[in-house]
Amino acid sequence: MNVHAAPLAIRESRGWSVAYWLCQILGWGAYVAAGLAMILPQTGPQPVVLVGYGLFFFYSIALSHALRRIIRRREWLSLSPGQAALRLLGAALALGLVLAVLIILVQSLWNWTSPFSIGLKFLVAMWTSTTTASLFWTAAYTGSAALIRARQARQDAIALELGIREARLQALEAQLAPHFLFNCLNSLRGMIVENPTQAQDMVTRLANILRHNLLRDSNPSQTLGEQIEFTTDYLALETVRFEERLQTRFSVATETRACVIPTMLLQTLVENAIKHGIAHLPDSGEISVTSRFEGGALVITVENTGALAPSPAGSTRVGLKNLRERLRVLHGPAATLDLAATGTGKVCATVRIPGLMAK
Repeated sequence: MNVHAAPLAIRESRGWSVAYWLCQILGWGAYVAAGLAMILPQTGPQPVVLVGYGLFFFYSIALSHALRRIIRRREWLSLSPGQAALRLLGAALALGLVLAVLIILVQSLWNWTSPFSIGLKFLVAMWTSTTTASLFWTAAYTGSAALIRARQARQDAIALELGIREARLQALEAQLAPHFLFNCLNSLRGMIVENPTQAQDMVTRLANILRHNLLRDSNPSQTLGEQIEFTTDYLALETVRFEERLQTRFSVATETRACVIPTMLLQTLVENAIKHGIAHLPDSGEISVTSRFEGGALVITVENTGALAPSPAGSTRVGLKNLRERLRVLHGPAATLDLAATGTGKVCATVRIPGLMAK
């Protein structure tokens, strides 16, 4: 299996976007103003100078913005420091060269002279100036982006920890609820005489559930195989509660069991299927759990008999909300959780996590 951490893409707020464009205008505007302040006393307000610097102001903003798009799209800031530095340095030097060439072309076209008629000294001075500005822009942008990424990482870590704690609390409350334990223990009392072997198995499964929730570490991820084992114990105990009303079926591709997914993902979906589906049925129902690789992604589905009804008053579906947030933090925005009616009297929860593929 090949598991990669989701790249930390910069989520820019509206305030950051406004600040970025303001800095673009002020920064390149200051460069133009400084250039005019140095050259106008020597040449006077010649049209070629004013037009050239005016055009430079606009295409320098456009070209530096294009460089920013390349940095973000190719995720250079997610590379190792050495790889990122080489790419950024090369891009800054290239940007400086393009800016210098454009300045020379504008001046040549205005005066109808050959670009090669400009002296080498002027060409070197121009390239040095524009490259210095490009290097400063690149350093300023990457520095501010690094600060945003660091703050975003801290916020994601806090959100992830809160989501895990909330999920644990909900699972513990669901599994230690009085009716759950009462039904399990009441059924076990009868089994001890009628079917001692099954009673022993139920006690073992109940102990596994309690141990899993009370002694488990704070790891935000587990393999799908581990979650299937725990969910199997949970469903076995719920079968004692619902008897013939609950049927379960697993269809799990062997190669998917080693995939690392958010902790309690499968349990949360199964509990949701029981609480909002099976528990409201007058007759028997089925919960079906499947996993497979599809289109370069791990796909997990939990389907249950029932209808997709609006959330009852006071319900916030916080379990699914937290699960979606943990999927985003651990696997990026491409990881999704969808809940929909299938049109055949069933409701299906589908989790899709791109990038989790077997070797």
